[in-house]
Amino acid sequence: MTKPRRISIFGVTGSIGESTVDLLQRTQGHQVVALSGGRNVARLAELARTLRAEVAVVAEAALLPDLRAALAGSGVEAAAGPDAIIEAALRPADWVMSAIVGAAGLAPGLAALTTGATLALANKESLVTAGPLMLATAAQHGGRILPVDSEHSAIFQALAGEDMTAVERIILTASGGALRDWPLEKLSSATLQDASAHPNWAMGQRITIDSASMFNKALEVIEAKEFFGVMPSQIEVIIHPESIIHSAVGFHDGAVMAHLGAPDMRHAIGYALNWPARAPLPVARLNFAALGKLTFRAPDLARYPALRLAQEVMQAGGMAGAVFNAAKEVALDQFIAGQIGFMQMAHLVNATLGRLSADPQLGKVASSLDDVLAIDHLARVTARELAAGLTKTA
Repeated sequence: MTKPRRISIFGVTGSIGESTVDLLQRTQGHQVVALSGGRNVARLAELARTLRAEVAVVAEAALLPDLRAALAGSGVEAAAGPDAIIEAALRPADWVMSAIVGAAGLAPGLAALTTGATLALANKESLVTAGPLMLATAAQHGGRILPVDSEHSAIFQALAGEDMTAVERIILTASGGALRDWPLEKLSSATLQDASAHPNWAMGQRITIDSASMFNKALEVIEAKEFFGVMPSQIEVIIHPESIIHSAVGFHDGAVMAHLGAPDMRHAIGYALNWPARAPLPVARLNFAALGKLTFRAPDLARYPALRLAQEVMQAGGMAGAVFNAAKEVALDQFIAGQIGFMQMAHLVNATLGRLSADPQLGKVASSLDDVLAIDHLARVTARELAAGLTKTA
């Protein structure tokens, strides 16, 4: 059984955060330090009261009066805004869940690592935008990063006790998303509603759309390179519609170690929460007879151009990952707002990478958070300028 620890959860009102809370409520003795949430003040306050957190932080400063009112009489401190989230991340904690979506999760994750905490990383953008910086910060301060993406958790578990020099390939599985069986010629007409209905996983809207476009898998490919220190050529993606095999590792003797389980994020969260031990988890057990079969197919790069872009980003190195992620976030915003079409997201990201390819900063490895934030800002400005010149195609 995991000994009681001081725990913080950033992004507690999202699907990963809620699943983390579910697991915490099934154990005893943990002390909750900090919780952060987006705009859902009522849920953030409810969780802060239930978990008896020391502080609750809402992302938008303007919502501080609402949060204070919701927490009145609870003894929970209320705070708001990006600086307050970083301050909360600097409070001593043993285990910190990083589940804020997007590049906004980078700064609090780095802050937590400077305290020597174990960072359970569900925010894939952190390693994509600043992988070397994240890993160096953890090493410098005695912190540790544990992967919480289901794919990277699966790889991490498959590698337990193994020699990395024996690794031949890393195989990332992908469901294919909501539009995986659509005819290629129809994808440009996919609506927001079409792209927001994942067939297997219960996730937030943004990551569900990223799953449909495979931008989430592109981020995971880059994340795998950074976290596990492998070459881009060693990383493969395979479409696996059932989402039962979460990922696998192939070794140079021909063996493949795969992690299987029901599509439930509490697998990966629970593993990170209890690591290095395993603890009983309230997840469905596989019935192989009922499954009958598992299917696989190679990804079509015409359908999923984000995968090709990920390879180009890894080859470019430097801060290309930060540009890629920033442009992807702008493209997703534009699609959600109805300004560009589904397939135009990849076009916008590609155009942004092309526009900034000659910038001397792009080839440098980030040595500080300021380096990452500067290139992130430039990429967002560039992507918005390029988006203004696009005409939505049906």
